[in-house]
Amino acid sequence: MRRFAVALLILSLVGLAGCASKFKTYNGPEVTRILVYKDSRKMYLMHQDDVLETYDIGLGFAPEGDKTILGDGRTPEGDYIIDRRNPNSAFHLSLGISYPNAADRAYASSQGKDPGGDIFIHGRPWKNRKGGPDWTAGCIAVTNSEMEDIYAMVRNGTPISIYP
Repeated sequence: MRRFAVALLILSLVGLAGCASKFKTYNGPEVTRILVYKDSRKMYLMHQDDVLETYDIGLGFAPEGDKTILGDGRTPEGDYIIDRRNPNSAFHLSLGISYPNAADRAYASSQGKDPGGDIFIHGRPWKNRKGGPDWTAGCIAVTNSEMEDIYAMVRNGTPISIYP
């Protein structure tokens, strides 16, 4: 009976160890900037001029061109900042991008349109697991495992530049 109890305890501890949290810690160099190159589908986490990490990314379902209006399916281009975090995102974890900025709002207004918003770097939910590379409504997508690392590494206020 005692052996059974010990074996059960060991199995329980092993099972709990397998339930790793999606919240990781990071103690490396500060991420001072994020660079996104839409044409090559790459995102770089930078510390000054050094690349810390490189990721393959997915974009909006209409990846060519700059986001200008709500629902256009494009990923914005320009200079923004990471301005919020969502630990309870429907897309695993997410980091908010400060789109639209004043210029984005002014352009959309001149067209009589809404610029949209809620642009994030995020993971890939189960329902989109087998979709193509460009499936978001304008966000930047990575795998859930990669998003866990990015979420730990990037702080609010980090600049992000998104290039065509």
